[in-house]
Amino acid sequence: MSPRGAYKTLGSLVLASASPRRSELLGLAGLEFEVLPGEAEPMPEEGEPPAEYACRAALAKAMDAFARRPENVVLAADTIVVLGTRILGKPSDEADALRTLRELAGRTHEVITGCAVCAPGRKPESFAVSTLVTMARVQDAALKAYVATGEPMDKAGSYAIQGHGGFLVQRIEGSYSNVVGLPVAEVLEAFSTWGIIAPRAE
Repeated sequence: MSPRGAYKTLGSLVLASASPRRSELLGLAGLEFEVLPGEAEPMPEEGEPPAEYACRAALAKAMDAFARRPENVVLAADTIVVLGTRILGKPSDEADALRTLRELAGRTHEVITGCAVCAPGRKPESFAVSTLVTMARVQDAALKAYVATGEPMDKAGSYAIQGHGGFLVQRIEGSYSNVVGLPVAEVLEAFSTWGIIAPRAE
């Protein structure tokens, strides 16, 4: 991918994610990259803090892709939805999605994205970004109609803020793109610090 944007990639970058949302967010910044999904899918361990799990999952995906592209910089991300201390995964079916949306309605939850970077000659690094999301109290009929669109079925927390599910969200505190799936400002800041990207010349 090679759109124009504020930044350019120095060297070869791999995005270890099949998410079209992450590809779009990274591409809008102007970065060129190859998509090579990391295949690792670690499960949370008992008592593991959610942010640590998100970082561990992202790092596992990054290292999986890096093993196949050891000459490239590899970025991976893992986004989770947390209510209290409980991680809400993707729904198993429409009934599960509806249960989750009913539980989230009128409450504030946390969206955490763990990001990990592997690069030749340096130690792998990871960090987590958190956003608080407050959901509106929505009529049950509207929740059922939203579930019927099919959009919640592959989304952690059973909603997509950037899609039809935007009407569910009353307020956010923190990064919007983090809720979509990639904290762009924080990723670009890390990339700049590590010399992975540079601003485009006018």
